[in-house]
Amino acid sequence: MPLPLADHVIQLAFDPGISPQGGGLPGLAVLKNVVNSINMFGIIAVVGALAVSLGVWAWGHHTGGHQAEANGKKGAVVAAGAALGLGAANGIVAFFSTLGSQVQ
Repeated sequence: MPLPLADHVIQLAFDPGISPQGGGLPGLAVLKNVVNSINMFGIIAVVGALAVSLGVWAWGHHTGGHQAEANGKKGAVVAAGAALGLGAANGIVAFFSTLGSQVQ
């Protein structure tokens, strides 16, 4: 005998009782350290990319190279966006994780 639609909905809405917890697996501290190091490497790379982009922008402006100037501007904007994303990554993930945990 097939289940009524209401029973299917109740089964889909069942709370499995799973939530993220720290310390459940070995190596979590090492993984956090690796991710922190990758983030720091990315920030350092963005500082270099921003410096090069600003240099290309200035060089293009002073030599009349409009293509180089435009590429320098694009590079500076992309580097600034990457710095924003890298710096805010932890907060963005925490925000959406908290938002997701509030879904009923």
